[in-house]
Amino acid sequence: MAEINNIDKRVGEYLLNVGYHRWSRAHSKVQGTTIMSLNIAESMNAANNYARDLPVLHLLEYMMKLVQDWHHANKKNAIETSTKLAKKYEDIMRENYITSQTMTVKPSTDYLYTVIEDEKQFVVNLGERTCTCIRFQIDEMPCPHALAVVTYRSMDAYEYCSIYYSTDYLLKTYEIPVYHVSDESTWDIPREILEDVVLPPTGRVKPGRPKKLRIQLLPESQAKRCKTSCGQCGQEGHNRKTCESLREKT
Repeated sequence: MAEINNIDKRVGEYLLNVGYHRWSRAHSKVQGTTIMSLNIAESMNAANNYARDLPVLHLLEYMMKLVQDWHHANKKNAIETSTKLAKKYEDIMRENYITSQTMTVKPSTDYLYTVIEDEKQFVVNLGERTCTCIRFQIDEMPCPHALAVVTYRSMDAYEYCSIYYSTDYLLKTYEIPVYHVSDESTWDIPREILEDVVLPPTGRVKPGRPKKLRIQLLPESQAKRCKTSCGQCGQEGHNRKTCESLREKT
């Protein structure tokens, strides 16, 4: 918030007024686990880059086959998964377990523990599945502090993971198949549809070559812009010809 206020205080005031729960995952009232689906349209646009120049019917057919291929590949990977959790979450559990090995556990009750990490203390409540680092309850899987407690008590860490991370639920994601479209000769099209005449758009076509890429926002364009660096001193913002340090030497 301090960094946002340094840029524009109006933005900080707006975010404060609308409430943290509307834009902060840590304060969200809806549990979204670790899966965040943002800008799926951008992923589809990148995959359909070649097919965008095709007619609409061929574009839809290309997208349908693309989704079918993705569905088949993901289902095949899910069937071949031999772990209790999907690969993504198994990797997270492994990293958390490695991090937890350097922590010290101090029991208070059968479910309440204090975990010490680098002179910092965190409170883990196994009964409520919470930790003061907040990751336990937000990710719905043991954080490193909770894993330290689970290992201390020789318990099964998978019991504290969301069922939606399990391989069984991963398989359920791809239970419904993507059906193929039969040949056009077998279609039963109503007469009112066949008799309907679709006219071309009446709008004026702008001169020049049509744009294929969307107009990027200013932060995106600035992030991808190549920065000039000096070959003499290595600093950005100028080149060898305009380098002040080279002028001083000469």
